Amino acid sequence: MTDPTRFILVQTSHAGNVGAAARAMKVMGFTDLVLVRPRFADVLTRDETLAMASGATDVLARARVVDTLADALDGVQHACATAMTPRDFGPPTFEPRQHFATLAAAPLHVAFVFGPERTGLHNDDVYRCHGCLSIPTHPDYGSLNLAQAVQLIAYDWRQALGGFSVQPRTADPVRADAVAVQGVLDHWQQVLVDIGYLDPAAPKKLMPRLQQLLHRAALTSEEVHILRGIARAAAQPRRQRG
Repeated sequence: MTDPTRFILVQTSHAGNVGAAARAMKVMGFTDLVLVRPRFADVLTRDETLAMASGATDVLARARVVDTLADALDGVQHACATAMTPRDFGPPTFEPRQHFATLAAAPLHVAFVFGPERTGLHNDDVYRCHGCLSIPTHPDYGSLNLAQAVQLIAYDWRQALGGFSVQPRTADPVRADAVAVQGVLDHWQQVLVDIGYLDPAAPKKLMPRLQQLLHRAALTSEEVHILRGIARAAAQPRRQRG
């Protein structure tokens, strides 16, 4: 099945950015990557690229290198350029989430086009696109690394398409029962008496306060074992502990 979302990197100069972009795509479930005239002809297999891909080598393996943006846009029905500042002429500029809310409702083959790291997209490349995306940033500093921009666009687009569910833990920790919690308290009480911190003749409210603390902590069985282990270690003579 053809991926209906394509990421196009035009004239990238840093191999690491290509690998990092592939990683950014993969974590959001996208796999269609096209490079237009990258600086290095072997960029898809360079060590720096593979290292920054961090396991997204399948995206790199199926990526294509083409000569022109027109070639990269083959089959695309709606292309979004990316730019930090609006242009006086060209396609309308949108904040990504605003545009994606509308775009996601249409079953189109979409492409996101990113320009060279130092200069951004040339005007002629922007003119080929249906819209221009500008990521909202702090007004005093809007410089985004290429792979960071890919990640932000990929995330917002995935959210517009419905997003992914947060993966649950394989197993919920087991809450300690009242007997186990009382065992911790009894153990700590003895240790506190032994080290002179608690005076059994004038205990005040130290132990009830510790009891309330443990109740708020909602201890798990594993945490009970940890606290009992600390108590055992604290009860040992200093020479043995050393």
